[in-house]
Amino acid sequence: MTTIHPLHCIMPPHMLEQIAENGTPRQRQWALHTLATTEQFRGQRHIAGQVRAIAAAVRAIQRERITYDAENGTALPGRVARNENDPPTGDPAVDEAHDGAGATWDLYQQVYGRDSIDGQGMRLESTVHFDRGYDNAFWDGKQMVYGDGDEDLPESERLFNRFTAAIDIIGHELTHGVTQYEARLVYWDQPGALNESLSDVFGSLVKQRALGQSATEADWLIGQGLFTANVNGQGIRSMAAPGTAYDDPVLGTDPQPAHMRDYVHTNSDYGGVHINSGIPNHAFYLAALEMGGNAWEKAGQVWYVALRDRLEARSNFQESANLIYQVVGDLYGYGSLEQQAVQHGWAGVGIDVTVPEKPGCWERLRTIWTAQRGATDAH
Repeated sequence: MTTIHPLHCIMPPHMLEQIAENGTPRQRQWALHTLATTEQFRGQRHIAGQVRAIAAAVRAIQRERITYDAENGTALPGRVARNENDPPTGDPAVDEAHDGAGATWDLYQQVYGRDSIDGQGMRLESTVHFDRGYDNAFWDGKQMVYGDGDEDLPESERLFNRFTAAIDIIGHELTHGVTQYEARLVYWDQPGALNESLSDVFGSLVKQRALGQSATEADWLIGQGLFTANVNGQGIRSMAAPGTAYDDPVLGTDPQPAHMRDYVHTNSDYGGVHINSGIPNHAFYLAALEMGGNAWEKAGQVWYVALRDRLEARSNFQESANLIYQVVGDLYGYGSLEQQAVQHGWAGVGIDVTVPEKPGCWERLRTIWTAQRGATDAH
């Protein structure tokens, strides 16, 4: 049976709606155009959230990327601009999309032993220069698509740079593909917010690893560098301090809560998936900070195993906290400092972990083995 998923975009609709309400006439025009174009693609691009059949022949794990140029049109995928082993083109959008896809593939394969987005060697395809004045980037179930921002507006009215400029946006959107093939979290309410949060988590880890930053050195911003100097903001979200990423007369104020007491109940944005994702985002940040070191190692491993093996389509915040607590206990020991960090992280956002009965030896060994199987096979 084919499962229909919404289009996963980096730009939350509430931000575009604020621009359409508060911006100059030209800014409003670009925002409405982006909203309309995105909705058109939601209706046209249906994806199957099912794992592909395992190939009969054994093949070597090998990164494969191809980046296209839509040349400001809307037909996908566009003209081939760069293949896997091609040198840089000199077009910033092409090279950023290509390199960002590579950095995302490297994180999943080199750290977690995953063979591309689907776990089976999927080629990473990206299209840049999509449309004109398209203020968004999205994963459509098959490939990445990036707009150039509002570069055609007068300099004084520009709000967004090109959407390939932030590597964490690339990692964020490609992680929607991983979720599509693994937990398949439904895109509504708390499961949808978890879907968005997982993309923020691994998008941030892609950036931190690419920059060689520890958990304490990272800025924990999503989309830093996306705003022009006309915007009073640092990024579109902050994992360290949800609700503080921007406060701008055109974009409005960052609506993300950092705690369950401030949970936003709404029917817009699929039940607030881009808003309430601030809560599990902050839980990860707190846990990673307490664990210390590089966040993509211990904390990232725990969240990845939970995404791959434990979370289910309708997992909510409480269930995910419980499952992640079990995973960290299986990997690092029950009562370990790492498990305490996870417990403290969720408590910091108002979710008390329900402590499960300690598992038997064989169950723990099975979890540890599955967490390491990909990395072992890669060697």
